[in-house]
Amino acid sequence: MTSNLPLQFPQKPHYEILDGLRGVAALIVVAFHLFEIYAVDPLYVVPFINHGYLAVDFFFVLSGFVIGYAYDDRWGRMTLWDFCKRRVIRLQPMVVVGAVIGGLCFYFGAGKMFPQIGEVPVWQMLLVMLAGCLLIPTTAAIRQPWHEMFPLNGPAWSLFFEYIGNLLYAAVVRRFSKRVLVAFVAASGVALLWMAVGSSDGSVLGGHELTGRQFGIGMVRLLYPFFGGLLLFRLGRRIRIPGGFWLCSLVLAAILFFPRLGGEQRLWLNGLYESISILFLFPLIVLAGAGSPIRGKVSVGICKFLGEISFPLYIIHYPFVYLFMAYVKEHDLGWQESWPLMIAVGVGCVVLAYGFLKLFDEPVRAWLRNRFLRHAAQR
Repeated sequence: MTSNLPLQFPQKPHYEILDGLRGVAALIVVAFHLFEIYAVDPLYVVPFINHGYLAVDFFFVLSGFVIGYAYDDRWGRMTLWDFCKRRVIRLQPMVVVGAVIGGLCFYFGAGKMFPQIGEVPVWQMLLVMLAGCLLIPTTAAIRQPWHEMFPLNGPAWSLFFEYIGNLLYAAVVRRFSKRVLVAFVAASGVALLWMAVGSSDGSVLGGHELTGRQFGIGMVRLLYPFFGGLLLFRLGRRIRIPGGFWLCSLVLAAILFFPRLGGEQRLWLNGLYESISILFLFPLIVLAGAGSPIRGKVSVGICKFLGEISFPLYIIHYPFVYLFMAYVKEHDLGWQESWPLMIAVGVGCVVLAYGFLKLFDEPVRAWLRNRFLRHAAQR
């Protein structure tokens, strides 16, 4: 007889340390974005957290590794459509929340920082919000000066590329032999090195605008980390170190907080540092996180909490950062004056992220899995 049952696979254990590292990177991203208002031109040097934007590249390495771990052995029982549904169910509910929060916060940011907000009609904002809910990029430049492809929630650009990476994996790259994957990752790494060392600002920063050049930056930033992470999983190597989570977190933070190198005279030096970080250091951190033991209820609990809030925190925090920037600009505050507000915004975003996770994201994903991941099974 046949029955409609949720399409389930055996539950795999989590890499707790990788979950925790994702949360550490998300917290650093929030701090980086709060300090962005004090960035110094022309090289866009953000105080204290000079390389915080590299957390996106670290996320891509993690994603590629986890995608391989979660799905490489399932393709005999799973179609491309099943895979797409699973990824949309995993990511899209909080993408919608981030876009809606961006719309709700939008007009409160009007002022010296974003003077054009008052000129944007409500219908246009609602259309941009709808596009954001569907993760459709838009050229409606209603935020200045960054011209983001997702104007109400800038960091959604990396989710757009995350989807591209997922589709490339499912449609093509999953079929690559280990040798072909090595060649593909190596070529992507050369492209990344070439872009970073030869860029006009000595950095990989970019990918958030809907232009040909920016799209190219986003693709280069995606390909090596994401499929390098997949290759790491398939190679089956791990690094075992004591205190893996804490040591890996410290190294990751040191990389992201490291000062910018070279100044305006030797731009290539900073590009080389960022290339080394993405090409070698981030993969080593992932291998150590995947191979190291974690013991003790406190460490496991911290990793679990950080892993749970990492994505909700990343996707909802930036609308509140817009408001923080607008307030700082309106009142001409330095970071010495605004740090209590920074902490309040950061802590508030963590609390909201956890609330949305438990009250919205997890229940909605459970309902969607039950509703859409069904198959006819023989008994």
